[in-house]
Amino acid sequence: MPKICVVGGGRWGQNHVRTLDGLDFLGGVCDVSQASLEKYADLYPHVPGYSSLDDALGAGFDGFTVATPAQTHFDIASKIMRAGFPVLVEKPLALSSDEARKLYAISKECEQQLMVGHLMLFHPAIEKIKQLVDSGKIGKVQYIYSNRINLGTVRTEENILWSFAPHDISIFQYLLGTRPLEVVSRGGAHLQPGVHDSTMTILRYPGNVMCHNYVSWLHPFKEHRIVVMGNKGMLRFDDSSEDKALLFYERGIDWINGEPIKREGVTETLVYGDEQPLTAELNYFVENMNKKIEKADGQNAIEVLEILELATAQIEGAEEPTLSANVAANAIIGKGVKIHESAYVDDGCVIGDKTKVWHYSHVQQNASIGTNCSLGQSVNIGSGVKIGNDVRIQNNVSVFEGVEIEDYVFCGPSMTFTNVLNPRAKYPVGVEKYGKTLVKEGASIGANATIVCGNTIGCYAFIAAGAVVTKDVPDYAFMIGVPARQQGWVTETGDRFDLDVGEFVCETSGKRYSVEAGAVVTR
Repeated sequence: MPKICVVGGGRWGQNHVRTLDGLDFLGGVCDVSQASLEKYADLYPHVPGYSSLDDALGAGFDGFTVATPAQTHFDIASKIMRAGFPVLVEKPLALSSDEARKLYAISKECEQQLMVGHLMLFHPAIEKIKQLVDSGKIGKVQYIYSNRINLGTVRTEENILWSFAPHDISIFQYLLGTRPLEVVSRGGAHLQPGVHDSTMTILRYPGNVMCHNYVSWLHPFKEHRIVVMGNKGMLRFDDSSEDKALLFYERGIDWINGEPIKREGVTETLVYGDEQPLTAELNYFVENMNKKIEKADGQNAIEVLEILELATAQIEGAEEPTLSANVAANAIIGKGVKIHESAYVDDGCVIGDKTKVWHYSHVQQNASIGTNCSLGQSVNIGSGVKIGNDVRIQNNVSVFEGVEIEDYVFCGPSMTFTNVLNPRAKYPVGVEKYGKTLVKEGASIGANATIVCGNTIGCYAFIAAGAVVTKDVPDYAFMIGVPARQQGWVTETGDRFDLDVGEFVCETSGKRYSVEAGAVVTR
């Protein structure tokens, strides 16, 4: 029988302990509080307690659950996975989507399963709704709304959005299976400055699907309700009602002879299972921790955190980031990054702060792009390519595998890199035979120029529009023609000069340039 150790036996952790013990999966409890460990020693004398995570990691358990404060999740979960164990972490997985992506990357690196405690995904009524939606019972999903409102349960360490909304946002992601294209959120802070008590968040998904989520702890009555509407019918589940009924309404609007006609069909009460959500969640974790976690996995956690960050930026009046539905879950995306909804970012990519990826561009797996870069329309970045900081790549440029670009490089519209010297469709070469190209700091490559692979473009060199580079280019060289030949020099700011002796002073920067032994020297 697999044995699981619970890290954190506090308010929610005690539910993990009790449920795992009932399933006969409880192996141990790890908590920094000695009083907590003594309490569990009395309740579960057969279960060992640990005040040190290191001691628990060495005790031979099969997996771990983490129910500690959210600010500790990243350090604890990463340590558990690096020690070689699968882990279930209570929501939120981390304090930011960036930390969540790093945890997801660690899980892949260590080949350990990572799961987040999005409990509502294991509620039998939500599972039933998912089955009905996937089967086409309500037709094409058009609109989903959720209310999670109550009076009380006011938190001081987090606002209502982060406290209540993750449950319903995780359900939206589960039912629709994609990221939203747009997030709009508004809220009010009435009890505590800066801590919002109620928020309304509207999400627009692909296919013109709209969702809204209303959460509040200042409401006169309790309501936990979700309604899913399609063109053939509607589903309603109210978890706060006495009967907790799941209802199907055969209602909608039909267009008949060009007129919208209301359809009033039957109302059906649907049967769903009675297993407790936490029991189902922990059972799922144990059953899949050595296989593959697919529900409430790291990707689901990242998506929910991204949406929360978007909504938070709006209710706090900060600049809102841009979210694309086509960004891989384990891509590491910096702060202030703008990714157009038509762009794609693949697995393992790293994109630095304030970088922009525009329409129809594609960053392929494991590529690395620095901070404050701009990738124009229809740019393709090949697998494993490394691009520095403050790089500008204009429209219709492909940076293939084998190319490396340093800081402050400019690539003009439709310029071309190659990575094979003798390309043959019938006799393709492997990655190991790609020619290497290095574009050094500050270089500029003009529109429609071609850089033949195997060459280095020197620092601050300037390749004129339409030139074809077939050999190494010196630092500060000005190159023109087919094949490209040197016609003087350029300064760091791009001013041209041509001299064999003496000194040139750049009017823009004040730097002094001279040519010694065929190379530029700056002072």
